[in-house]
Amino acid sequence: MAERLTGFVGALRGHGFLVGPGESAQAAEVLALLGLTDRERMRAGLAAVLLSGERQRSVYDAVFDLYFPLGVGAPTGRHAEQGAGPASAADSAADDSRTEPPVRSAAEERAQLAALRERLAEALAAGDQAGLARLAREAVDGFGRYGGGSTGSDGWSSHQTLGRLQPETLLARVLTAIRSARAAGASSAQDGGEGTGALAGDLAGQDFTARLQADEIRRLIESFRGEVRAEARRRVAERQGRERMARRVISGSVDEADFRLSDAKRRAELRRAVQPLARKLATRLAARRRRAARGTVDLRRSLRRSLSTGGVPLDLAHRRRRPSRPEIVLLCDVSGSVAGFAHFTMLLVKAMREQFGKVRVFAFVNRTEEVTRLVAETDDAEELGTRIFEEAQVTGYHGSSDYGSALGEFTTRYLRELTPRTSVLILGDARTNNADPNRPALATLAEHVRRVHWLNPEPVSLWGTGDSAALRYAELVDMHSCRNIRQLEALAARLLPV
Repeated sequence: MAERLTGFVGALRGHGFLVGPGESAQAAEVLALLGLTDRERMRAGLAAVLLSGERQRSVYDAVFDLYFPLGVGAPTGRHAEQGAGPASAADSAADDSRTEPPVRSAAEERAQLAALRERLAEALAAGDQAGLARLAREAVDGFGRYGGGSTGSDGWSSHQTLGRLQPETLLARVLTAIRSARAAGASSAQDGGEGTGALAGDLAGQDFTARLQADEIRRLIESFRGEVRAEARRRVAERQGRERMARRVISGSVDEADFRLSDAKRRAELRRAVQPLARKLATRLAARRRRAARGTVDLRRSLRRSLSTGGVPLDLAHRRRRPSRPEIVLLCDVSGSVAGFAHFTMLLVKAMREQFGKVRVFAFVNRTEEVTRLVAETDDAEELGTRIFEEAQVTGYHGSSDYGSALGEFTTRYLRELTPRTSVLILGDARTNNADPNRPALATLAEHVRRVHWLNPEPVSLWGTGDSAALRYAELVDMHSCRNIRQLEALAARLLPV
């Protein structure tokens, strides 16, 4: 168990968790105190000492399931039942996951799939979470295996399992079964002598109840899909090793999710991370502003004060800065894969608007248009992207990004409205589609305002490759790689003006 706990902590550390020897020792004490009989209590106890933020929870749960699985081998084994304790290393050595599956005919396979879908629909209608977990294990074992059986060339696939089972198609069927059961119950109540008024009131609320029920079934289906993914990872980990699975298969926390590669689920997590991150950054900016307000040392006043202490300057005097808040301008590329990064940063700066004297937002693809009003009226990144393309003129005669054209239009139309107190943040990958990068326009902008910072969502290794003009732009302004929330948080705390 000590070896497994050490491996578990090491896997978390590999995903960026700040877990040191002290936390590892506390985790061992937690296991000694809680024991190994209640797996969910183990999960909660270890989380209490190993997690430093709620956004790490999804990664933690996935790694926990690998190192402390509910069972080993096929779901018919003695550890398959829900509620069994975590499997031991000895069990793993004797599991039956390497045995060949029985050969089934096409008809038998279709019948087994139909029966499993029927049981899944019943579990969804009943809201049976434990039953869904058991069915997920059976589904992976029955329909997730691929390859011919030689070590290294076969395994279990959650994608294959879900593709064949298609649990999302059961929504209408489950809702119909629930409505039929309720209608039968209402009919029985009416036959039993209940008043028609009560029955009418029950029917009037059915639409609202149906919407809630549909949302609940969707949640259960997504939970089932998560159970299938966890079971497939567990089975493959028994074959290929937990360390490899934890390193290569489990995606990092939302803090490390690449803005360009995020799927719908990660984008939803990013949206939820906007407000907490804004509050944290606002606190840091306020502290920086208080320190900066002291200004530089006033040598004349300091020497005058030192006369009372024999010429020793014990009490330094500072030149106070004028209490003025800076102005910030965002210039954002909203095309292609960088759009998600731009939308997230727009909403982040919007949430921090009280920290600045003025915030203006401009969007471009190959035309530049101010979208400050749209950002102020929208709280959802997906909706913001749709409104920008519908209500703002950000594209011209083609839909590809053209930084040279956009920078030229920005300096022509809006440069006179910027002041020496303005700081400009440019968000984009600097890929010009082989058009003129228009470096003079960027140089003019940099000379006119207080500071220009360019946040590029691509890694530095890709700058200057293909149609990227990042290295050429970096000669004129400060360019920083910003691929995820963690990097954005560090850059914003350091670069945003005070």
